[in-house]
Amino acid sequence: MKIGYARVSTEDQNIDMQLTALKKAGCKLIFKEKLSGTKWERPELQKMLSSIDAGDIVVVWRLDRLARSTKMLLEITEKILESKAKFKSLSEPWADTTSPSGKMIMTFFAGMAEFERDLIRIRTSTGRSEALKRGVKFGRPSKITPEQKKLALRLLKEGKSIRDVAKLFDIHFTTLYRILRS
Repeated sequence: MKIGYARVSTEDQNIDMQLTALKKAGCKLIFKEKLSGTKWERPELQKMLSSIDAGDIVVVWRLDRLARSTKMLLEITEKILESKAKFKSLSEPWADTTSPSGKMIMTFFAGMAEFERDLIRIRTSTGRSEALKRGVKFGRPSKITPEQKKLALRLLKEGKSIRDVAKLFDIHFTTLYRILRS
């Protein structure tokens, strides 16, 4: 079955041209959305993704109706393909997994997106390593100074309770436990 997805961003935009094109393309079921394409939290998109079966073809009028970024487009088409369904854009003939050449192009774009994700991961890891070498501390700052930590240890050795010592530094006793373990 051909399943259509049409989306406009605002109430004043008209969805009729998309609906006409999707019906002409043979879509028996059409999901209509009136939300921004930058968000995953689109009820009609989620309904469409959960309703597709193997052999179905998801059809959009243009790619930007499905997603506003390449990353999101590839994630959505990946979900469609995981369902053993196919995907087709009426305005972009290369975005058509029903044909061998369209499938190849979509696979190429998916590979490029994965490559970019790997590059980002490598750059992030390298940047983190360099920052550690420069002495940058990651995470939240400690609630107490090293001197206060020494004082807390001394007070605990002298018999003060963990709760009393924590109150002294205006922190929760579980926070003090965590600081003393580090």
